[in-house]
Parts: sequence; C-alpha cells; structure tokens
Amino acid sequence: MAEGRSAEDTDNGAETSADVLDEQTAVQLVYLPQKADTLVGLRVRERIKRTGLLLKGVFLALWIGQWLLSAVGRGSIDVVSTVLVLFVVLVVWGYPRLQAANVQRITGWQGEYRVTVSPAGITCRSDHSTLVQKWSVFQGYRETAGHFVLLSRDPNIMWLSVLPKRGVHEAGDLDRLRAILDQHTTRV
Repeated sequence: MAEGRSAEDTDNGAETSADVLDEQTAVQLVYLPQKADTLVGLRVRERIKRTGLLLKGVFLALWIGQWLLSAVGRGSIDVVSTVLVLFVVLVVWGYPRLQAANVQRITGWQGEYRVTVSPAGITCRSDHSTLVQKWSVFQGYRETAGHFVLLSRDPNIMWLSVLPKRGVHEAGDLDRLRAILDQHTTRV
C-alpha cells in the first residue's frame, strides 16, 4: 500500500508528463518586435486577401485617370491637382508603413517578447502581458524569408501573429517550428 498517494496524485503525474512532452517539442523564440515584422505581416495579409490590392489599384487608376483627363482637357498640367494625385499615391503606398509604425508604438514599449510554440498553441509573454492562443484561432500561416506569419480565422483577417525567425536561438528549432505549424495549421 502506498502511503500518502491517492488517485488524484496519479492524475497530476500524468499531467506533468504531458507538460514535459510539450516542453520537449516546444520551440522558444525571444526577440524585440520591430516595425519591419509588422510590415511583413501586413504585406502577407494583403497578398492573401487580394481585395485590398484590387481596391488600391482601382483607386489609383481613377485618380490618375482624372488627373490625365483634366490635364488633356485644359492643355496644361494644374499644380494643385498634380500635388493631390502625388499625395494620394503617397498615402496609398505609405498606409501599410503607417499601420506598422502604429503597431510598433503599441507593442514596442513592452520590451522583449518570449514566445513558446507548442502542440497546445502559442504563448507570448512580455514584461507586461501574457497572450495564449490556441490553434483554432488560426486559418493558416505563410512563411517568408525571415518570418512565419499566422493569419486569423475571421474572413477579413483582422488579426495576425508574426514570428520572426531571428527569435530562434537553437539549431534545428526552425525545422521543429515549421513541423509544429504544419501539424496544427495549414500553409496558405
């Protein structure tokens, strides 16, 4: 007869071994978020949604067409309409960069991010917060040269997670990270 042991102790032991298994298969990333990370995520999202690219193209074509028609109709180039067209082109081109700068202002002050990617999901810790995300939140991921971008399941992909590859510090962890992502979500 085992003294001081109960059925509950046995169950806790099983949970502990599952936690150990998760820790062995988990991949750790440690990094400082950068504006470029967010910009990569926004570009990936834009390529997948495609409606944003189409709308930007139509919007720019209308502005440039209006500018050309007014220049041809007058026989000369109007300075005000030229400045307005250049401003619109600058805003359309620069909007993702403005978004990335805003995200950096929101997240940058939190300091170093410590991310754990495991079969249970993704846990992101900073000095001020902890965010736990289950795999059911994501519709899939896309790998770029320097990042893994995970996209939310909602139709507008309003939310995404960017995991920079520079955050991995052990050899072989990129392959393990890729394997975990492939196992729990799809490439898009």
